[in-house]
Amino acid sequence: MHILYEDNHIIAVNKSSSDIVQGDKTGDMPLSEEVKLYLKKKYNKPGDVFLGVVHRLDRPVSGVVVFAKTSKALSRMNELFKTRQVEKVYWAIVKNMSEDTEGRLEHYLLKNEKQNKSYAYDKMVPKAKKAILSYRLVGQSETYFLLEVRLETGRHHQIRCQLAKIGCPIKGDLKYGFPRSNRDGGISLHAGYVAFTHPVSKELIQIEAPVPQEDKLWKAMEKFITSS
Repeated sequence: MHILYEDNHIIAVNKSSSDIVQGDKTGDMPLSEEVKLYLKKKYNKPGDVFLGVVHRLDRPVSGVVVFAKTSKALSRMNELFKTRQVEKVYWAIVKNMSEDTEGRLEHYLLKNEKQNKSYAYDKMVPKAKKAILSYRLVGQSETYFLLEVRLETGRHHQIRCQLAKIGCPIKGDLKYGFPRSNRDGGISLHAGYVAFTHPVSKELIQIEAPVPQEDKLWKAMEKFITSS
């Protein structure tokens, strides 16, 4: 487990693409429990350790996940995310590139619960939610393109769904139209940066998560991230 930031109120971890943030029907140990065990051991805490899940990443996605260590921090962080006061930057590797190397996408996403998948529409449909993101091309290899993605809303599978809608499915994302899976079962989407006002100290907190170092393509793309 790679810890990116920790103080008395919050802790941030660089999630791998195999981790789940919270427990689910698979029964696999979630990242939240790993963090609890770490805190229990580090601080020699008796009994249950408090840890609040502030936000989530899809299981196949890697990158920054922030947890709250106190109930005060949890309620305040929840409010920051709810009111969109958290800056979030993702990196996505795609095989196809849109004619526009940068743009702002607005769609209406409708979640299909049975399929655990969202569908993007250009116009409002019943029960759909508006989804907005901006993207720009920041680098490329011989066969792949690296996009910087900034979220304005936080919808189910938003980046995956919206990029697929414009013909740019994320590498490894079979659910949204990429033809082959990645070796590790993840997808090439990484939550690389978050920034927010600290829930207690009110300082600006900026957290960066290195891309997966075991992935050769991410390693090759890393130089574009550090210079963008």
